Amino acid sequence: MRLGIDLDGVVANFNGGWITFYNQEFGTNLTPEVVDSWDGIPAATHFPSMRQFWDWARYLNGASLFRHLDPYDGAVETLWDLAKEDHTIVILTSKPYWATHDTYAWIAEHRLPTREVHILDDKWQVDCDVYLDDAPHNVYDIHHHRPNRATVRYVRPWNHPVPGTFDVSNWDEFRAFVNNHTP
Repeated sequence: MRLGIDLDGVVANFNGGWITFYNQEFGTNLTPEVVDSWDGIPAATHFPSMRQFWDWARYLNGASLFRHLDPYDGAVETLWDLAKEDHTIVILTSKPYWATHDTYAWIAEHRLPTREVHILDDKWQVDCDVYLDDAPHNVYDIHHHRPNRATVRYVRPWNHPVPGTFDVSNWDEFRAFVNNHTP
């Protein structure tokens, strides 16, 4: 099967990454639990808007924030296991234009088992059998535009159930879903 996999918030720990840099630069002690809504970063920081946050995240230690993220535990290993089972790993990620090169470098550094990467907003435009995402709008849009495909929500505090989609809370659950799913 073709597995459409989101990066940030699913494979890459976006909140853990920006919070580490923010705490170091501004002397705070934020934890990932402060992010409980989509685009909720301004409420947890001194940034008045997401635009100011992105301006800051664009240049951190010689690269954008997206170059410095750690993968979630089990993410890379599970993707490799699924690829070894003859599933095609298709990366579907949304990024600012200035993060494109850092995204490819991150994928290479962490050796994700993929030959196909799409950086786009409308992820449903890429046909996959199973989609895995954490962004509320992406989960809804994918399911709406691809109702005959499996849309899986990676459960996070900033998203909510979408009728007709499936939920997983960790990579073991996603692997079990894929192994038990028939397109």
